[in-house]
Amino acid sequence: MNSTDEFLIDAFKQQGLITDDIISEVEEGLSAQADGQLTDQDQMLMEALLSRIGLPHQDVVDFLAAELNMEAVDMSQIDPPAEIISLLQATWARQYEAFPIAASTTEVEIVFGNPLNEDGLENLTHLLGKAIYPKIAYRGDVLKAIDTAYGSAEERKMDEFFEGVESENIEIGDGVRPEDVSEEDAPIIKYVHSVIKDALEMRASDIHMEPLEKKFRIRFRVDGRLQEQPDPPKRLQPAIISRTKLMANVSLAEKRVPLDGRINVKVGDKVIDLRVSTLPTVHGESIVMRILDKESLSLGLPQLGFFSDDQTVFEKVINMPDGIFLVTGPTGSGKSTTLYSALNVINQSDRKIITVEDPVEYEVSGINQVQVRSEVGMTFSAALRAMLRQAPNIVMVGEIRDLETAEIAINASLTGHMVFSTLHTNDAPSAVSRLVDMGVKPFLVSASLRAALAQRLVRSICQNCKQPYEPQASELSVLGINAEQAANASFMEGAGCDKCGGNGFRGRKGVFEIFTVNQELEEMIYHNVSIVDLRKKAREMGMRTMREDGFRKVLAGVTTLSEVMLVTTEEE
Repeated sequence: MNSTDEFLIDAFKQQGLITDDIISEVEEGLSAQADGQLTDQDQMLMEALLSRIGLPHQDVVDFLAAELNMEAVDMSQIDPPAEIISLLQATWARQYEAFPIAASTTEVEIVFGNPLNEDGLENLTHLLGKAIYPKIAYRGDVLKAIDTAYGSAEERKMDEFFEGVESENIEIGDGVRPEDVSEEDAPIIKYVHSVIKDALEMRASDIHMEPLEKKFRIRFRVDGRLQEQPDPPKRLQPAIISRTKLMANVSLAEKRVPLDGRINVKVGDKVIDLRVSTLPTVHGESIVMRILDKESLSLGLPQLGFFSDDQTVFEKVINMPDGIFLVTGPTGSGKSTTLYSALNVINQSDRKIITVEDPVEYEVSGINQVQVRSEVGMTFSAALRAMLRQAPNIVMVGEIRDLETAEIAINASLTGHMVFSTLHTNDAPSAVSRLVDMGVKPFLVSASLRAALAQRLVRSICQNCKQPYEPQASELSVLGINAEQAANASFMEGAGCDKCGGNGFRGRKGVFEIFTVNQELEEMIYHNVSIVDLRKKAREMGMRTMREDGFRKVLAGVTTLSEVMLVTTEEE
């Protein structure tokens, strides 16, 4: 139940108009009538309660307007032109239950159906870039106006599931096609499919279905940021979770332990995998679907964010005949994508490449990929030992997690193999201390490590709406440049458009720190010098920090200063 409805029901109770028994009785009656239909249960409850106590809608609106010091609006008297309606995207209107009715150059008049939603006013002010004059109307009328203006969510047909693709070319999970769906199951199946479709349209990397106490929250992670979507009715939570688990081919009966599964989305010849993870929580099973698009693997190194000088160094490292190359960074910093892109660059017919992963996220042609299965003893270390008997040229280990795996990987690198792997460290030189902390002898690290690459992801300015802007003196100070140098730079910002969802960013690029080991650094590692001295020497030899690389991308108009400052740290 939304915050405004809760406020109203508390007020009705205080005035003696309703009791908890009446609410329970009305809820039971609605459940009996609903019969699995995908409807707004909160709105039905409010309608039924108002009917029960004989209170007109306008009285409710007038009461709220007086309490919240807002102007009340009669939606039946409102008919804004198309250009006003187009100020709000359909997703924003539904998410914030907001309907635009007038606008000037500096202000937009918006009617809210849920005026106590604290995020609505603040987020729309930011998204629209204008001041908002909020008004209030009966929620049911606002929702009806939104459906009329933007199209009801229930009108989405299965044959429109992917734009420009015929419905017979669509197959999701368990092979369900539109013509095979029964009337009884259709609403839930249609809803789950529409969530996946919306996520793909928004280029989301994850879909989060989160059961909370009073609602079932749906969020998409787009360019690294979570964005809330319209919530389905809380009472449909079990059906939606069961449907998603069925598509992922995991046990419907098991609700006590985490489960993992996969959903294949086929659109014509294109296949997108969704890796599904369930986690039991206090209010039900939380589900995260990670969208794995194989097309992201074919990205060239410039598309990853490498400038030409760093790309030259990177290509030199990955083409070395032996040694270890480590990619470091926190979860979600793009390590796997960088490694897969590196493998694509060197995936030639005269090279044998074997990977060991947990799990195998992307299947790549021409590469032998091994799945870790700890329950049968197929651990990283066991798989790595077996792989080395297959005489590979290049080995990729999904992650070096323990001493045993690290030692086998290092021994492989010392016997003529090139080993790629990942580590969780804050910067590139820290990969050395991380291996030593695991128990690897410093002399082995110095002999095997060829380079370490640390990276973070920053949002890219939308190419469709990017425009130049004049940086402030404070920004130039942070960047360490003067006004004359700034004149030669390309400072850009996104104005916001339909392609980027109005936020001015679309896609992400990496900022990198490449630590290459030469003879002098190798000797320092051998003598186990401190990470501070190691980093200092690397900086003297020209190593660029992630923040410095980010600053270069700000000057080139790739991203913004705030994005770089958000994901990188200042050097001590």
